[in-house]
Amino acid sequence: MLTRRIIPCLDIDGGRVVKGTSFVNLRDAGEPAELAALYDREGADELVFLDITASSDERQTMVDVVRRVSAQVFIPLTVGGGLRSVEDMRRMLEAGADKVAVNTAAVNRPGLIEEGATEFGSQCIVLAMDVKRVASPVEVARLGDEPVVAEAPWQVYTHGGRRPTAMDPVKWARLGVSLGAGEILVTSMDADGRRAGYDLDLLAAISQAVDVPVIASGGAGNPEHLYDALVTGRSDAVLAASIFHFRTITIPEVKAYLAERGVPIRPATAG
Repeated sequence: MLTRRIIPCLDIDGGRVVKGTSFVNLRDAGEPAELAALYDREGADELVFLDITASSDERQTMVDVVRRVSAQVFIPLTVGGGLRSVEDMRRMLEAGADKVAVNTAAVNRPGLIEEGATEFGSQCIVLAMDVKRVASPVEVARLGDEPVVAEAPWQVYTHGGRRPTAMDPVKWARLGVSLGAGEILVTSMDADGRRAGYDLDLLAAISQAVDVPVIASGGAGNPEHLYDALVTGRSDAVLAASIFHFRTITIPEVKAYLAERGVPIRPATAG
C-alpha cells in the first residue's frame, strides 16, 4: 500500500508566508526559507509553495523566493501561482521545483496542461483548483431567453479565489487528468483557514472520479481532520498550513497519530 503524504503549504504574498480564512484576512506566518527548513527537518513528505497573488496581480512567480526555499529542502517541492506557459514552468523547475501547479492559466487555456505534460512528464504537472460550494443555481449562459445553470454543488474559482467560473470541479479534474495532469490539488474555499475539517464530500467525489493522486487542502484544525481526509475523503495526501505555521501541532505528532490508526505513513524525524 502506498504511504500517505503530509504536505505543509507556504502561501506567499509579498515574499512572506501568509495565512487567511477563506482566502481573505491574511496574516503573516513567517519567512519562507526558514519555515521550509523546519518542515524538512521535521519529516514533511513534500512542500507546496503557492504565490497566491501572482495571477490576480498579473505578474510572474517570485523566482528568487523559490530558489531560497528549494535550497533549504531535500523533499519534493511543488510551485504554483502565475504560471502561464511552458517557459514559466521551466523557470520554476530550473529554480529548484520538482513539480509545478497550474490553476487560473489552465482554466483559461486547458491545453497548457497537455503542453506541460508533454514537455516535462505528467509527474511534474499538478492541477490545482480552488472550489466553493454553490448556495443557489449558478447561471453560466443563456439559450435565447432561458438561463443555463450549473448543476454541480460546487464551482471552481480562479485568480486566487476572486473569480467564479461555474465549472464543475469533478468534470474539470477528469479533463485535467485526460490532458496529462499527474496530481489534483483540491482546496475548499469554504473550509480554508477555519480549522473545522476538510470538505470530505468534495474530496471523495474527485478522488473517485480520477486515477491520479488527490491532495486535500483547506480546513485542517487537528489530526483527526487529516485522518478523515485520507480515509473518508479518500485523498492520497493532506496539505495543511496554519496548524503547522502557528505550531498548533507538529508534523511528527500528526504522523504518530495517523500511524497509530493504521494509516501507512513515512516515519517523521525528531524535529
